[in-house]
Amino acid sequence: MKYGFIIDNRKCIGCHACTTACKSEHDVAIGVNRTYVKQVEKGEFPNTRRIFSVMRCNHCTDAPCVEICPVQALYTREDGIVDFDNNRCIGCKSCMQACPYDALYIDPDTHTAAKCNYCAHRVDVGREPACVSVCPEHAIIAGDMHNPNTEISQLLARQAVKVRKPEKGTNPNLFYIDADDSSLVPEATDKSGPSLWSSQARGVGHFAKAAEKMMYSNKEFDLLQMTIDNDIEAAYQRKDSENPNYIDVLNGKARRVYDTPDKGILWGWEVSTYVFTKAIAAGAFLIPFLAMLLGYEVSPTAKLWSAGISLAFLGLTGLFLVMDLDRPDRFLNVLLRPQWNSWLVKGGYTITVFGLLVTIWGAMTLLRLRSAQVFEIKTGETVLLWITAIFAILLAIYTAFLFAQAKGRDFWQSPTLPLHMLVHSVMAGTAIFAIASLVFGFEDWMTILKNTLIIALVVNLFTLVTELTITHPTTSAKMVVEMITKGRYKNLFWGVTVLVGNIIPLAILLFDSGELWVAVSGICVLAGILVTEKIWVEAPQRVPLA
Repeated sequence: MKYGFIIDNRKCIGCHACTTACKSEHDVAIGVNRTYVKQVEKGEFPNTRRIFSVMRCNHCTDAPCVEICPVQALYTREDGIVDFDNNRCIGCKSCMQACPYDALYIDPDTHTAAKCNYCAHRVDVGREPACVSVCPEHAIIAGDMHNPNTEISQLLARQAVKVRKPEKGTNPNLFYIDADDSSLVPEATDKSGPSLWSSQARGVGHFAKAAEKMMYSNKEFDLLQMTIDNDIEAAYQRKDSENPNYIDVLNGKARRVYDTPDKGILWGWEVSTYVFTKAIAAGAFLIPFLAMLLGYEVSPTAKLWSAGISLAFLGLTGLFLVMDLDRPDRFLNVLLRPQWNSWLVKGGYTITVFGLLVTIWGAMTLLRLRSAQVFEIKTGETVLLWITAIFAILLAIYTAFLFAQAKGRDFWQSPTLPLHMLVHSVMAGTAIFAIASLVFGFEDWMTILKNTLIIALVVNLFTLVTELTITHPTTSAKMVVEMITKGRYKNLFWGVTVLVGNIIPLAILLFDSGELWVAVSGICVLAGILVTEKIWVEAPQRVPLA
């Protein structure tokens, strides 16, 4: 048994009965939808067409949301329905990043993820999903695709159907008859202009925090008047001097006229900052480990500072991770109810084990420093150092694998992302010790710090060039590159990431080896890493998924 949907675009009239029936059946909160009807106008006047496409969860055979969910809140039933348990959900929003179809949202009432679940409670008692029952044109067909006697099975055999984003390899079980790419492909049309519907973009799901602030402020907001004013302004912007009645569709350009509200940036400053602090935590251990590996004498004081810095920034990493959750009260579910395919779980255990190992190493160093007895623990310490170094590398790069599981964001699928994060950890660790050396006088470190930072900066520049110039296979990834190099992030990227974070410190290190200037270059490097992570986390989320 395998349940699926067919949307027959030859019949759909865009009445939104499916949307309202779904809201009623599941008591869906205002501002979010489990299913909605996207409307696109295309053609050149008078030969125009309006396309209605019902959008919802695709109940994928290889569902990326199930794979990335750290607590098994999302799961695939034996009948193929992808269902969810909001009693487990921690509100990490990973599923929303993983879904290429923008099918999930954060319920503003429960602060947990939700989506279409095929009305599983109705299916279990032999009834059809609510949207199927209410559709006046029988444009939504549901049923067992493996049963040759069902209508959906026969339609799949007879009709040419399309799915959304087949290149993602998710094997979606939502099919469209008479589909049009201008509706199914998000990049084919521009984002909707201001309208009565898009006023909800002020607060949807996780993004509803903005609406709450407006609600409890002393300012009065007339959303309808604001919408009217915005529509008039948008009309003037689109107005052609020779034809005051000009609209996009007259020019033959497809445009969205009804769309899902914008969910905003799901992973905001907390995530980019946690990637930054995580890089410092891993790098603060890797740099003294590298020094010892190369035969440098690392004093017990330097080792203690290494352990202290690692643990301090590891603690900040955990804090920012918890802050990003919409249900922070359930954060322990990641460790106590793990779903081991998720790199969020693997990362959580990596953080925990690394923290434990660094604590043991720091305690051993402190005991050796304070003990009056001479005792041999060199072999044990060497083994501990190598194991800790392995976990430090895992700590540095695991987020790259987590981002790779976020199949909705094409730019994060870059194979150079692990190298990007490992190099950032080496740079961050070197920069921290360059600054600490100026304060605490680790003069013996200056040579290795300077040389390591020069090599890391060269590799980092190579990585940046590779990530941005390599041929990107999708329009979405190309849009992100354009956004970074020529769009809204260009000033931050060229000014801070490239110039302040790489070129200036590299020039300083090549032409001056004084302690002060090495520390200054370290400050520049840290600023560059922080801004780079902000751009790399935010920019891909600005490309629409649906």
